[in-house]
Amino acid sequence: MAIVYLSLGSNFGDRIGYVQQAASLLGACDGISIVRTSAFYETEPWGMNSENWFVNAVLEIKTTLSPIKLLEECQRIENQLGRKRSETGYIDRTIDIDILFYNKDLVNEEKLIIPHKFVHLRAFTLVPLLELIPNFEHPVLHKTISDLHNDLENPEMVFLYGTRVEI
Repeated sequence: MAIVYLSLGSNFGDRIGYVQQAASLLGACDGISIVRTSAFYETEPWGMNSENWFVNAVLEIKTTLSPIKLLEECQRIENQLGRKRSETGYIDRTIDIDILFYNKDLVNEEKLIIPHKFVHLRAFTLVPLLELIPNFEHPVLHKTISDLHNDLENPEMVFLYGTRVEI
């Protein structure tokens, strides 16, 4: 079985509800079992113009699914939960599920790149990963999650859910 880390995020509608539903649907899939989940974080949008902050979490799963089959399941769940896509860039979404790491495997296909090509640039993925696997070494960059987090030059804001205060 492969050990996989998935990022779940929502910034539209019932953000917590969508992340919880996605985790539940993933756990109900044949060939997937959830090992553990990070805390929920409220995060500033990254790479998009939106006033809607995200709720993010990372799941550690075990799976017998290949990377492509896992991607298909993630996209099926996104569609089931009303995910809309844009050809022109990032837009608000009910749910987003990204495969961050699949063991220490490297996948470079048209539809799928693992490790996720932005994992090392996003505080909203690195902070929950710090909780779960701070000493995991990125198989391409050969730096730990802790080191990658420390290397962030201008990280977006990430708060434990429920602790962000509006000014």
